[in-house]
Amino acid sequence: MSTRRQGPKRLYERHVILQMAGRRIETDIYSEEGFNALAELWTRSAWQRRISYGLTWMGIPIIQLPEDILMMHELIYKVKPDVIVETGTAHGGTAVFYASMLELLGKGRVISIDIEIRRNNRLAIQAHPMSKHITLLEGSSVDESVVTRVRQMIKPGDRVLVALDSNHSFDHVKLELEKYAPLVTPGSYIVVFDGVMRILADAPNGKSEWASNNPGLAADDFLARHPEFEIDPCYNRLTVTYCPGGFLKRKT
Repeated sequence: MSTRRQGPKRLYERHVILQMAGRRIETDIYSEEGFNALAELWTRSAWQRRISYGLTWMGIPIIQLPEDILMMHELIYKVKPDVIVETGTAHGGTAVFYASMLELLGKGRVISIDIEIRRNNRLAIQAHPMSKHITLLEGSSVDESVVTRVRQMIKPGDRVLVALDSNHSFDHVKLELEKYAPLVTPGSYIVVFDGVMRILADAPNGKSEWASNNPGLAADDFLARHPEFEIDPCYNRLTVTYCPGGFLKRKT
């Protein structure tokens, strides 16, 4: 009878000591506090290592965390929008992702806006099988002529979801929220990406001004003046996210 050799048992410390925001914290990694602290550290470290830049959706760079992609999938399936308005096209990965979700739902279209859509990115998007669901608009997302064109492309009765992921300054996102939130139908959402910048101000490749100049603060400012919207914490439940507090639901 043969016996199977087992390797040494791996032991983990239950309690860890963390230095965070100038505080020394001893926490149980299995507690809620420990989980939240480790999630924040992972988010910071993954951002520094540019993890999201290595991900693609159906062959196109998406520049999003897997956790946020999964939450957006849940949100789109729940809302079942007729139109998804996206600011910030970049390589086009999120536009293709949104379009692929709409393809599965059997309806809908994506309006993707960027101040500059580079030729190679435009060609890659236009050649993609999901391009039939995508309309590209070039121009500043806060330019009134661009906003007017978006409004004209939305039909009466369309269910609209908005995702903001362009210029990440406080002033720009504040303007985007004011201009695009009225398009969001009751029960749908406007999602503010990259509020995570506020916890990355002291990261090695971060910028100190991010502590007071970021999309998260713009979302806070917007919510204080627009009681018809509220944060839906459901879509931050994985804790690792670039959109902390960024899923804003229009109340029904």
